[in-house]
Amino acid sequence: MVQAKWYGQIIAESESYEQVEGNVYFPFDSIKKEFFKESKLETSCPWKGKASYYDLVVDGKTNLDAAWYYPTPSSEAENIKGYVAFWKGVEILD
Repeated sequence: MVQAKWYGQIIAESESYEQVEGNVYFPFDSIKKEFFKESKLETSCPWKGKASYYDLVVDGKTNLDAAWYYPTPSSEAENIKGYVAFWKGVEILD
């Protein structure tokens, strides 16, 4: 079981995941949606495509743009379609 934790709260956990470039990608159905708020940030990766972001909100604290996903990844990154990854202080525990 792998978990993502921020500000003392488990925000995602799953038995299955994908790992790309050192980042753990959790299936969307494993995230606790009550802690996720759509962000306006979008970035682009030369080989994965355009990324969208979520802010994390736990106990009144906000971690801006701390989770990202690829709504329509390139064909080379199809394995992370429907998955979300984390940064900015989010702990990944296994």
